[in-house]
Amino acid sequence: MFVTPQFRERVLQPAFAQPSATPASFDARSVYFSALAEQANDTPGTQDSDDATRGFLQQQLGIAQSMSCDLPRDPRELPAWLDHGVAETGRQYRSYIAGRKAGAARRFFTNKSHALHFLRGVAPTKLVDGAWLYGLLQRWDDQRFAALIRIYLEELGEGVPDKNHVVIYRKLLARHGCDEWQDLPEDHFTQGAIQLALARHAADFLPEVIGFNLGYEQLPLHLPVTAYELDELGIDPWYFTLHVTIDNAASGHARKAMRAVADAMPTVGDAGRFYQRVANGYKLNMLGACTTSVIESFDLEQALLSVFKSKARIGAMMHADYCRVGGRSVSDWLSSPGQMPAFLASMEQAGWIKRNQDPADSRFWKLLDGERAAMFGVFNGYEQQLIHDWIAGDWAGESAGKQPRQISFRASQRLHESLAQPAVQRSAAQGVRGLLRNHARQGALCEDTNDMNVELRLLEEKLAATTGREEALALLTPLMSPARHHTPSGLMATRIFNRLFA
Repeated sequence: MFVTPQFRERVLQPAFAQPSATPASFDARSVYFSALAEQANDTPGTQDSDDATRGFLQQQLGIAQSMSCDLPRDPRELPAWLDHGVAETGRQYRSYIAGRKAGAARRFFTNKSHALHFLRGVAPTKLVDGAWLYGLLQRWDDQRFAALIRIYLEELGEGVPDKNHVVIYRKLLARHGCDEWQDLPEDHFTQGAIQLALARHAADFLPEVIGFNLGYEQLPLHLPVTAYELDELGIDPWYFTLHVTIDNAASGHARKAMRAVADAMPTVGDAGRFYQRVANGYKLNMLGACTTSVIESFDLEQALLSVFKSKARIGAMMHADYCRVGGRSVSDWLSSPGQMPAFLASMEQAGWIKRNQDPADSRFWKLLDGERAAMFGVFNGYEQQLIHDWIAGDWAGESAGKQPRQISFRASQRLHESLAQPAVQRSAAQGVRGLLRNHARQGALCEDTNDMNVELRLLEEKLAATTGREEALALLTPLMSPARHHTPSGLMATRIFNRLFA
């Protein structure tokens, strides 16, 4: 690898001053939810919130810049670096597949509740997928950012719900009762908060946005492995398989992300400092909870106890005293969350729970399972899966991670094929009004007058009143924010923006 002495000296210079000995502390969770709330309400951020997101981002960059990474020192080496990374991921994945076919256990998920724990644990990041690029939309007329804006539009599914990454993930969470994730530990919000902060301050952190995107769009080994194992466990892997394909290094986001670095590299000025800032942005991907740390944090019994403790406060007031376990009423047991381990042990001793057997043999499970079960609806899908897998224990397989093969998600889909969605037609109309007429012909815009569609009607009216492309794009951009792009109006805005940007 050839690097000039001058470039080496510049690239090793920090883009930001080292943080002071007593830096201000910023709460990732607060940054995350406040940024989304401002976008959802379309309200301008206050100076305090602006300072908080900027301070949080600078704090994270201060941490990142002291970390090492695998980026080549010379940006001219990026194509070779990209190709090597893809080849290595492919080699490792083929080795994983060969091992599985030879009888090896799943690498990530010991059971279905483990997989749902993961889906829930990474929700704060997945539900703002692509957010770091939102701040570039206003630069739609600058060709240096065209590839990055195209990536953002594709993250948004170009306005098609079944392709919008956040829509897909929200449906996945809801399907398995995993949409209560707001109480996750602080570090689970770090990545999402970084992405939202980059979106808000893109104008001042363009190299960092480009670098973060470069890191995020690479294909890590955990992505195809996750998709493979979710499918095995009967969970729709589409969100993850979509990223395997769309992030491909030949023509997908990984390649576009690399080219974006070259497109934005200054030809006049300090290219070395620019690339150092790109590297710092790249390293932001390494902060906070990640796929592997969330997977490794799973402890079935502790997760189960956490669920029972959270239910105890309300459950203590909802049980009649005639039902007794171990000589005590259920209300008495639930009166103190700290008693949950003893309560579960008492139910096991009394025969209500039969560990390491089919859960259907346990009286307690029968209270939960089925629409006419006495406790139907008390536990959501994720919580029920935790209870099921805890009771089943060794019954589910000879050892953790080697349960009997169940029907995969893809196989079950083939058995219950749904009607194909109608193809989304491309508009060939010219201009804003032509696009509106074309959408109306396709039935894409709102034709009825119920209150749920007021927002769509107002958007139609405002677009019809615009005088040109620039005004229309400015009107559409706020609706494509991380908090709004997955809504009906946001999806419509994305479809129109996508056609005007093309």
